Formats: sequence, C-alpha cells, structure tokens
Amino acid sequence: MTDKYAVIGNPIDHSKSPQIHKMFAQQTGQDISYEAIEAPLEEGGFKDKVIQLRDKGYRGCNVTVPFKFEAFKLAAVLSERAQVAQAVNTLKFDGATILGDNTDGAGLVRDIQQNLKFSLQGRDILLLGAGGAAWGVSLPLLEAEANINIFNRTTDKAQQLSHGLQVFLKRDLYTRKGLKFGLPNFVNSYAELSSKQFDFVINATSAGLTGSEIPLPPTIFAPGALAYDMMYGRETPFMKFAREHGAQVADGLGMLVEQAAESFYIWRGIRPDTAPVIAVLRTAK
Repeated sequence: MTDKYAVIGNPIDHSKSPQIHKMFAQQTGQDISYEAIEAPLEEGGFKDKVIQLRDKGYRGCNVTVPFKFEAFKLAAVLSERAQVAQAVNTLKFDGATILGDNTDGAGLVRDIQQNLKFSLQGRDILLLGAGGAAWGVSLPLLEAEANINIFNRTTDKAQQLSHGLQVFLKRDLYTRKGLKFGLPNFVNSYAELSSKQFDFVINATSAGLTGSEIPLPPTIFAPGALAYDMMYGRETPFMKFAREHGAQVADGLGMLVEQAAESFYIWRGIRPDTAPVIAVLRTAK
C-alpha cells in the first residue's frame, strides 16, 4: 500500500518538494506518494488541515511558509533541534501522536560539508539575520563545531538568538554531549563588523526575496571565504557583492534538497543520494 506524504504551505504552487521526493522514491524503491497542499491562512486552518491528513492515513508532511511556527505549537513531541529553532518543517504521524522536527540546519550543514567540501570545524562564521531561518540552522552549525557570530539589522533580535542558544547549550549540550565549540556571539554594530573577517558568511535574511542589498564592509571576507545565500534560482545582491570581493559563492538549492533528504530519512529510515537530484534541479533552472 502506498504511503502518503505532503508539503503544506500558502502559497504552495512553487514548491519543488513533490519533484524532489518523487526522485527520492524512485531512487530508493520506496512506495510513497507526495503532493503539495495549500492550507487556509485563517486561524486554525493549518491545524485542521494537518489533523485531516493524519486522520486520512498520511504518514507525515513537510511544512513551509508561513506555517512553521504553527507546526511547532501543534507537535506533541519535539526533536532537540526543533526545540532550539522554535519552528518545525517536518511532521511525522505516529498513530495519533504528531512528532515535530526541523531539518533546515542539517540540510545546510550537509550541503556545505558534503557537497561544497567546506569544513566548518573551527571556522569563524557570520550569520546574517535573526529570524526563523537563522534560528533553524544555528544548532546544527554549532554541532559542526563552528564559531558563530550573529549580525542583524535589529540588534536586540541578534542578542536574543545568541542568548537563546547559550541558555540551551549550557543547559544541555555542554553537559550531555561534551561538544567543543565556543558560545555564539552577536555583533553589536556595523563598526564592530568592519573590524572582523569571517571564513563563512551565511545570508539568512529575506533580502534575497526583495532584491535588497545588505550593507556589509567589503573587507568582511577572509581569504578563501565562502558566501552562502539560502535563496536559490538567481544571483542575489549579496552573492554579487561577495563575488566582487573575492569570496566563493553558493546558493541554497543544495540546502533545499538536503533538508528534504533529512525529512525522507526521518520518515523512511533511508537516506537518498542527493547529488543526482541537485544536478537535475540545476539543469532545470
């Protein structure tokens, strides 16, 4: 019997998830279906849609904009990385129980380290932004033993993210896992940013959506630095700026496929080969 999965969002027509999971299923021989479903934006619309799918026998679903925070509240059991992110992009149904996870950070780290061959251990990272995308990737970056610095237009939000991570790490990871990374810091001002260089700069802001430029010092990229924009499909002003100032540049297409592969693994216990899927999507752009 075919196991059913879906991605839920609004809007959802643009989603590449059905194409990605179809290729995963063909590659691994898993008997699944996967569809894109639009949930109503009104209060309770997302919850009702998820419950409906669960009761119809679906095995799980991915969650995209703007429902990741609602999915976090809906899940009865949360993974560690979902707790830190305070957002959920993967739901798994275990009977009546809804389990929530966040695979964004794992997807980012795997794209960087496996696909781009860029080691994160001991590297100085600048994370631009302090919204949901930044929260979602911060813990896996720390687990990769990177040194994270956070810069946001609104300093208070950067400080909140840094503080939230520190509280979690001190309470849990340091004592239980014995990981060897420094506590995350926030960069207080543009002047402070101008005095630093980073091995890896991640754009987790929405600037790529609007085509806006991010005011950054031209000296911010260390020799051999990688600039990574979570957006994909076109060169953003951030990517153009980084390229002009000597950095290697990557977009977020690999992250998209890798986070999907992590969801697939959570549901099916099999990790698909992402390289051919990324290659197909690159060709289709």
